[in-house]
Amino acid sequence: MQELTTDVVILGAGTAGLNARREVERAGKDWLLVEPGPGGTTCARVGCMPSKLLIAAAEAAWSARHAEAFGVRVAGVEVDGRAVLERVRRERDRFTGFVHAGVDRLPADRRIPGRGRLQGPTTVLVDDHTTIQAGAVVIATGSAPWVPPGFEAVAELVHTTDTIFELPDLPRRMAVIGAGIIGLELGQAFARLGVEVVVVEAADGVMGIADAAVAGPAEALIRRDLELHLGIRPQPAERDGDAARVVWEDTDGARHTRTVDLVLVATGRRPNLAGLGLDTLGVPLDRRGMPPIDADTLQIADLPVFVAGDAEPRRPLLHEASDEGAIAGCNAARFPVIHRGRRRVPLAIAFTEPQLGTVGERIDPAEHPELAVGEVSYADQGRARVMARGEGLARLYADRATGRLVGATILAPHAEHLAHLVAWAVADGLTVTEALERPFYHPVLEEGLRTALRRLLKELGAEHMAPPQTCVDCPGE
Repeated sequence: MQELTTDVVILGAGTAGLNARREVERAGKDWLLVEPGPGGTTCARVGCMPSKLLIAAAEAAWSARHAEAFGVRVAGVEVDGRAVLERVRRERDRFTGFVHAGVDRLPADRRIPGRGRLQGPTTVLVDDHTTIQAGAVVIATGSAPWVPPGFEAVAELVHTTDTIFELPDLPRRMAVIGAGIIGLELGQAFARLGVEVVVVEAADGVMGIADAAVAGPAEALIRRDLELHLGIRPQPAERDGDAARVVWEDTDGARHTRTVDLVLVATGRRPNLAGLGLDTLGVPLDRRGMPPIDADTLQIADLPVFVAGDAEPRRPLLHEASDEGAIAGCNAARFPVIHRGRRRVPLAIAFTEPQLGTVGERIDPAEHPELAVGEVSYADQGRARVMARGEGLARLYADRATGRLVGATILAPHAEHLAHLVAWAVADGLTVTEALERPFYHPVLEEGLRTALRRLLKELGAEHMAPPQTCVDCPGE
């Protein structure tokens, strides 16, 4: 048994783990990195990058089929499923290659291959070959897809995001279990590539949209591309020769089935914490096996143990994992001195069409009388109509007492860019009046935000109105 000592041991070489390592090194402390493989980030390997590559192919196919709106006729659009998926894997491997190359450049004697298990707050056992004594531990072990019970009979036909991009060709028919962001991003993409797609979801809504005014339009727009069933009671899937039969009951108790070639289970991911030895820390674990974790310091109780990235499931996004790795690494290196990390404005984007961007906490403003709302429809917005993509609804929220922007739900073409603008405005503490003082070019999608801001200002009332601008040293005066 090899015995090692270090200042900080980091479990996991994804985004959070690598950023934690960087902060530890910056603090002048020693570190060891434990990684069982394959390494890299969830985003690059099985998440945002391969999914966006598939979505890009779907957008190209959809645009070709709908080019006639511009007077452009494209005859005989054909999707080569094998070529689509080969490009997805080729480009994905390019992205992951950069990550692996970065890890490979780290000193070999500081990288310990294997799976780490806590033997207490400052002791880590790696498989059966190495024991590490450390001043602090950072857990950045990521997450894994969760497959609920009921698919045992068709297990060989069940895929998650860990395996769906390895398909040699597009299926003819598929079922997607889950109408969250991942389920609908991929379900819509496969549908636009010519796959017959049915999506079933136990909840009553899609993509976790909290604002009821946006949820309805989002659902309607998604239904244009695929078959969608919400509020269902799932039943065990059945085998049907070489295919799978997905079974569910609706709210009236009626039984429904669809026969498909494969099932994509997109019911979320869960932290990779099982078997990690959290029970040796001497702190209570909840029913999910999670210890108490401070959201701002990422510390477990008062121990020298910190959790970052998807292993801490409150904000499972790459940019959050990057920040959390830095916070955890900084605190681990300086323990027992603990600093509260500065968290960014919550920002999430669904790359459906139209896209969905949410800024701030997900709430239904109808349940928060302290908030004022300004909205704009993108159905007749100038730039959206130019692109033949006039659809969607944006809703901006502001605090009635201060007039400051606090968030938004944006269902619109290219909402990824619109949501960023609102997130920056919220981060800078802008009032609605101050946001309206920023420039808006013409004709752009951002002009829709200006319309929503003007309506929001009217809703806030006269006390938040700025005095008229006066000309100072104007030419000709």
